Amino acid sequence: MIAHAQTFDEILQTLKEEVFNPFITLLFAIAFIVFIFGVIQMMASPENSESREKGKRHLLWGMIGIFIMVIIASAIYLLSN
Repeated sequence: MIAHAQTFDEILQTLKEEVFNPFITLLFAIAFIVFIFGVIQMMASPENSESREKGKRHLLWGMIGIFIMVIIASAIYLLSN
């Protein structure tokens, strides 16, 4: 049974390193790009209220995405240790 436990632990570690970590990094990058896009959108046309509102929405969704990814990354870290 010990050999199965080591194999299962190795499988979980490999899954974490090869699947979850790159996926989480990709989602962090997407959320960060959305956030930066919102900043650029707000700064590009400060006189246009519609553009500012779109920029604010992108900022908000970017921050929400980053927050969710921090929670998911933390949960995976806690569960794997």
